[in-house]
Amino acid sequence: MFGIISRRSLLKYAPSILPLHALISLRNWATFDIATSPNDTFPAHPPELVREMVLVSHFDLKRVKEIVEARPSLARAAWDWGFGDWEDALGAASHMGNRPIAEYLIAKGARPSLFSATMLGQLEVVKAFIAAQPGAQRIRGPHGFSLLEHAKWGGAPARNVLDYLQSLGDAGPDQEVPLANDDLARILGNYVFGPAPNQQIEVTLEHNRMLNSDQLTWTRKGSMGRPIHHAGERAFYPAGAPAVRIRFVEDAGGMVMTVHDPELVLTARGRREAKR
Repeated sequence: MFGIISRRSLLKYAPSILPLHALISLRNWATFDIATSPNDTFPAHPPELVREMVLVSHFDLKRVKEIVEARPSLARAAWDWGFGDWEDALGAASHMGNRPIAEYLIAKGARPSLFSATMLGQLEVVKAFIAAQPGAQRIRGPHGFSLLEHAKWGGAPARNVLDYLQSLGDAGPDQEVPLANDDLARILGNYVFGPAPNQQIEVTLEHNRMLNSDQLTWTRKGSMGRPIHHAGERAFYPAGAPAVRIRFVEDAGGMVMTVHDPELVLTARGRREAKR
């Protein structure tokens, strides 16, 4: 979410990121009173519902069908999880290797992509796309997932695509710059950039079940965590946003975090000594 996140993690985080009224029956959304709604976005769809649609497209076919049957256009819903990491419903199903959801969404009007074709094992489509747009195999999907990873998650039906992409040599994930243990210990902790309860960021080390490895995670309080990747010299980029830089520099007062997107957009200071 959120880049690198497992089905179990999605289920764990869903209650915390979705307001209660986004989880109730779609019947209420279909008939809500525009004139009295405190969050009137008409004629745009309610943001909470758009977010839920993309979220459940990772793992919950039953809920996907409920939403799309009530609002067919949400088969094409897209959401920005942070820093411009846009993901549509089909993209969510594709990087989870969820063929039933992907096929349902396409049947309901979702726009097929190079990533969905890769996961579904559509070799001729993938070859044609790359032939028409040389280098397309290096384009990253939602959360920064590579085309090769989509082929792996497609399982046996996508094995022919996997073999083809491996033969290209450059369709796989980027290599992360190693981070020294001392640097890791120094940057972990809580950073504050204002007086409000949600004006703080926590940098933690979370275990990623999908990759079976630990992942450095950047989380604004009250929102979903963003995996961050080391680009060198204590500079990181969030999953799905390679142009953003999150930097950590020590001064006399402790550790300072700055966020550049690409201009400086935030400065936060460590509230307490970083810890493992």
